[in-house]
Amino acid sequence: MKSNSWLNINPLSLVSSQLWLTLPLILGMSFLSNLPILAVDLKVGIVQRFGDELEDEIALKSTSGDSLTVKFTDISTQEEKNLTAKELKLSIEPQPLANKLIEERLILGDYGTFETAEDSANRWQSLGIDVEITQPGRWQVWAKRSTYSTPLLKRLLINAIEEKGYRDVYIETAILLEKPIVTFKVGENTYKTNYLEINSGRNLLQVKDGAKGTWRNYGGTFTLQPNSYGNYTLVNKVNIETYLRGVVPHEIGANVPMAAAEAQTIIARTYALRNTRRFQADNYEMCATTHCQVYYGLTGTSPISDKAIESTKGLVLTYNNELVDALYSSTTGGVTSYFEDVWNGENRPYLKSVIDSPQQVWNLAENSLESEANFRKFINLQNGFNETGRSLFRWNRKSTLEDLTKDLRKYLERTKHPLQDFKTIKEMKIVDRSTSGRIIKMDVTTDLGVVSLAKNEVRSAFTPPRSTLFYLEPFFDKNNKLAGYAFVGGGFGHGVGLSQFGSYNLAKLGWSAQRILEFYYPGTKLESLNNTIIFWQPSP
Repeated sequence: MKSNSWLNINPLSLVSSQLWLTLPLILGMSFLSNLPILAVDLKVGIVQRFGDELEDEIALKSTSGDSLTVKFTDISTQEEKNLTAKELKLSIEPQPLANKLIEERLILGDYGTFETAEDSANRWQSLGIDVEITQPGRWQVWAKRSTYSTPLLKRLLINAIEEKGYRDVYIETAILLEKPIVTFKVGENTYKTNYLEINSGRNLLQVKDGAKGTWRNYGGTFTLQPNSYGNYTLVNKVNIETYLRGVVPHEIGANVPMAAAEAQTIIARTYALRNTRRFQADNYEMCATTHCQVYYGLTGTSPISDKAIESTKGLVLTYNNELVDALYSSTTGGVTSYFEDVWNGENRPYLKSVIDSPQQVWNLAENSLESEANFRKFINLQNGFNETGRSLFRWNRKSTLEDLTKDLRKYLERTKHPLQDFKTIKEMKIVDRSTSGRIIKMDVTTDLGVVSLAKNEVRSAFTPPRSTLFYLEPFFDKNNKLAGYAFVGGGFGHGVGLSQFGSYNLAKLGWSAQRILEFYYPGTKLESLNNTIIFWQPSP
């Protein structure tokens, strides 16, 4: 990897940041035989910010006739302990620090999605800067803390960056007088720790997040471990096939056509295995929310989903012997998107713009949705699509200038934008669309200047749009003064890859799971997971 001289103050090699890729890349080496991979475990962050609030609590308990085994170091005595209990209630207690602690992060970028954050991280690394991707709220790219470990190194780096014209980087500083410590009781004794391993005899336990949370069953084992943000993450280590039992019915529904459930299962398995790098900075692999895939453990499993998981066991979707970026959304709005229509990053050849219909209702080659006139005509079509009749297939959501101003101000404050103190929005205008109709750039003129929003950041900035597939229609007050905008559009989510509601319709038409996947991911191959398949490899 290149190292530019103007940034050549990095005391460590970039190689260290990519060691975690060793296994997937070895699995791709041609001298290995095509052997099936029978067992893959995932580390899933069930509760990602435990201790962010002092009122946080997590309860865990064993199933009937079983017990929990708890391994930890008691920080009061520095003794390693192994205890058994039927139930644990984990709480947070602030522990004063003997000396104040100054914590600094050099933030190189702030993004709404992992995909765009990763593209930014790749660009910084090409300049010779060691980075890590984190998620304190939105996704961020940090100068890697273990590399730029002192205030001096951070300031040398930011000075070098700013001298080259980069203005959106900053150092975030916090002065800590205390830190959160995990406390729990077993019998009459109270223990304090910052790391726990929790197992059960049956590899099955129940978890409740918060006093008002819902008890959910989970297979596998748990650790409670520190994260990058000064609090803790509860991580569930679970086999991929067991993990899918907690994903498929919650992502696509418990009672769906079998072919749709099978298609969802295959792409959920593929997505999880390809995306294990997301939380490398926090030493786990996936989250349990829509930032990854919704995962509720073994609560709410369904016979249809379980049958789909069994019938597709080990099947994944590949392109050129690499797991595909198996993105999907609930509703495309009648047309799927190219990867680059929504995020920054390398083109995925199998993520194309496809009219989401089993019949010819629109010719994209002749009538590109890049044209505003074509787009408006398309978005007002209702019939003949896979999603016709779904509530989010078409929508019209109005918002006043006052509400839009509140939305934008919150967004600009979160992203540390220089125009965050603006007072009013004067105009909103879509500047550029992709051929699939997705917004590439929208300009918002304020009293302080123009805020340009790119791609999916439009959804991060404003409440009304359910996707970036919309046009703006201004409305006026009785004095003919601009009062707000209607967002007229279709779809829900990014619209890249498979449409979950679209797959319902295709399955009802008799399409197989394989045919559905070929429709939404053209040029891909369905095969059994084996040790020649590359899970993921970085951009060159």
